[in-house]
This record gives sequence, structure tokens and C-alpha cells, in this order.
Amino acid sequence: MIRLLHLDWPHLPFRLEAARAKLPELVVIGGQPWEKGSVLDYSPAAGQLGVRRGQPLGEAHKIAPEARFLPGDGPAYESTMGAALEALSAFTPSLESENDFAQVGFGRVLLGIEGLQRLWGDEPRLTHRLMAAVQPLLPGNPRAGIGNTRFGAQVAAVMARRRRSLSKLAPGVEIIPAGAAASEAAYLAPLPIWLLPADEEMNTRLRVLGLSRLGEFAALARSAVLARFGAQGGLLHDLARGLDGRPLRPRRPLERLRAEAEIDPPAEEIEPLRFVLRNLCGVLCEQLAARGAGCGQAVLELQLEYAPAIRFEQVLPEPAAAPELLERLLLARLTADPPQAAVSRLGLELHGSAPAAGQQLGLFTPQLARAAQLDWQLAGLAIRFGPDRLLRARILDPEATVAEQRVEWQRATDAPLWPR
Repeated sequence: MIRLLHLDWPHLPFRLEAARAKLPELVVIGGQPWEKGSVLDYSPAAGQLGVRRGQPLGEAHKIAPEARFLPGDGPAYESTMGAALEALSAFTPSLESENDFAQVGFGRVLLGIEGLQRLWGDEPRLTHRLMAAVQPLLPGNPRAGIGNTRFGAQVAAVMARRRRSLSKLAPGVEIIPAGAAASEAAYLAPLPIWLLPADEEMNTRLRVLGLSRLGEFAALARSAVLARFGAQGGLLHDLARGLDGRPLRPRRPLERLRAEAEIDPPAEEIEPLRFVLRNLCGVLCEQLAARGAGCGQAVLELQLEYAPAIRFEQVLPEPAAAPELLERLLLARLTADPPQAAVSRLGLELHGSAPAAGQQLGLFTPQLARAAQLDWQLAGLAIRFGPDRLLRARILDPEATVAEQRVEWQRATDAPLWPR
């Protein structure tokens, strides 16, 4: 199941300008009023007067003639946001963000956080860790919401900001309970319908029908919604029902996933490493499994006390996202060649993200899955005893007179030795 965290720093260009120098309440970013440009951002006070993104600068000057007009420093904004994204990517590689400062979505980040509680704690604690990581770079507290879909996480972030402003609470995160679409639909039902990403015309038509809550809209028959509002209405109806199928699009392809854990105090035995390794395998495999993907290669890195770091690579028998099998394979390698010094840090990378391998099982023949399990068992035995000592027989001619012509012995696995 996918869990998404939505972080939003509204008016980020203005925030960054205000962090550089003291500014008045009325600020418009984009250029001078006599220039032909348009408004890129503005202060909250200017927004209350009617200044909006995309307005001609001259029109914004008529609305707020006392405002200070500043040129936008796009490269600086994007560089700062890029540094923040790098800090966030240390927690999860599933990260989507708008990189162009001139776009409306600049300052919003969507993160896939399924499985990360194994390393960083529960969802509220993880969110505060993420906020703390970027606080030196991005001024102010972001809106934060967690849900099962893109729309749910974004709505939760909006509601978190509204509820904090009403109750004067400390910055927090609004969390939609994990579960099926019904749980998200139940959360959305009492909320105002203007939260839907509809244009002004659609909002007017919904108001004419007397619809004010998302639950009222979701309760309508889908066929009636499509007949009256067309495809756009059908999409909005799905969102109100908790059925947002838009996937997260990471800023970098999920070709490599990485997770690390510090071991304090450093471990001299295999058993403490096994516990940490289990968590790392669980985190990364859950990230892959939530997207129907698997990895084809694992890379294990060990930072040692008073000794050079060591690195192992292992090609997996098939693209998979099975934490138990991966843990067993990596543990076999550690047991076969244990580190010669205490381990202070453990890192795991999964390479070659691809559709997870699977088999069509017969109704009465569940043993068909044994072939894939055998490949993993053979890979573990090859690590323990060496690939050249694990053989299988290939029948050439069972009726041959000479025994050597009947069977040929081959390596049982093509898995390479662990490069080191």
C-alpha cells in the first residue's frame, strides 16, 4: 500500500526573499511596474488586496501601489530548492517536485514514505525529521499531510494548516488513516467541495446544484456525473471517492534505492547486523512492492571501525521485492565472510528496478512456485560453499553405452562470486 506525504511551502520565492533581508508587508516579485513581465509571487498582505500570480506587473501596481517590487532571482530559488530536495532524498528516493520556480507547484514536494517507519519512527516523527532536515534551507513551516493518494495527502496538508491557524497549535501533520479507498473517502466526506481541483465554471455548476461537501458529490451515481459533467466531472468524482490513480513520479528514476543505518555501539557480531539488515531490506522492498517493481542486484556496504570499508555485490536470481529472501541471501554472505572489525554503519542499495517476477500458478498445482524458490536456495548455497562446488546433472543421452556420454555436470547456478 502506498503512503504519500505532501509538504508545501506556499509563496516560497517570497519566503526566500524575506529570509535575505527585512521586507515591508506589501511585496510583489517579478520585476518593476513599468516592465512587461508578470507577477511571480507576492506577500500575503499583497494577496489580500487582490494581487495574483500571472498578473501584469502594471496591473499589480494599480492594486497595490505602495508595494515594493522586486526582480525574481530564479537560479537562486531553484538552487535552494534543489539543496532541500537532496536533503529529503536521504530519507526516501521516491520524491516528486516541481523544479521551475515560475510554475505554480514550485515549493510543493510529494514523498513516498511507505516502510520508512522501520528506520525513522512513525509517520508524525518521520515528518518532523524531514522538516528539521530542510529547516536551515527553506524558511518557515510547511503544510504537511499524509494520505493514501495524491489528492488525499494534499487535502490533509491544507486542513492541517487551517486547523493549526484556528487553534494556534504548534506545527504538525494531518494524517489520513491507512487503508482502502473507503477510509480516505470517509475522511474527505465532511470537507468543503472547493478543495477539488476544479475550474471556476465547474465550481459554479456544483454550487448551483447545492453541493457543498465532498461526500455529497461522492454519493452521486457515477453515470449521472459523467452524463452531466463529462470526463472532467468523472475525474473529480473519483477524487472525492478516494480513487486518485495518479502515480507518484520521482524526480529520478527508481533504478537505485538506498537506505543506511548507523550502528551504535558498533557491532562485532553477526546477530546485531541481522536485525539492522532486516529493517533495511524491509524498507527498500516495501518501496518497490508498492509500485509493482523488483530489484535485480543488491549492494551491501559496511563501514568498519579502524579498517577500510567493504562492499559486496550480489546478482539476484530474479527481479524481486521479497525482504525475507533478500535478507537470507545477504546474511549468508556475511556469515560466510564476516567482517574483521566492528561495523559502525550498514548501507544497502538495490539496483536495476524492473517489474517484479511472478508465476502463474495452477489451481491444483501450487508446487509450481518451487522453481523460483529453488533458484534462491541455490544462490545461498553457492555463497556458502562456492559456485564451482555446486553442480547439477544435465542428461545428454540416457541410452548411451558409455556413462560419461549420458550425463554432463554443470554449475548449478550462474550467480557470480561476490566482488569485494
